[in-house]
Amino acid sequence: MKAPNRDLLVLVKHARDNEDAMERELVQLNKLLMDVETQDTFSHVYEIIDCNKFRINTDSRRIMKLIHNGEPPFVFLNNKN
Repeated sequence: MKAPNRDLLVLVKHARDNEDAMERELVQLNKLLMDVETQDTFSHVYEIIDCNKFRINTDSRRIMKLIHNGEPPFVFLNNKN
């Protein structure tokens, strides 16, 4: 198998029966995840809860800035799920 940039755990019953089919599935799964895991999508599913200012912020630029700079005290990154 080729070495992608991520570790995937895929559980199947008949993986050894057809190595080529398994390889194709992993390549398709990797392509799907690369399309979905972007900064824009990431910032849409998170929000910033600022307990210091009693605010909830959903601005994409502020979310990415918070991730890169780190979280100050009582400011939390929350998944909307």
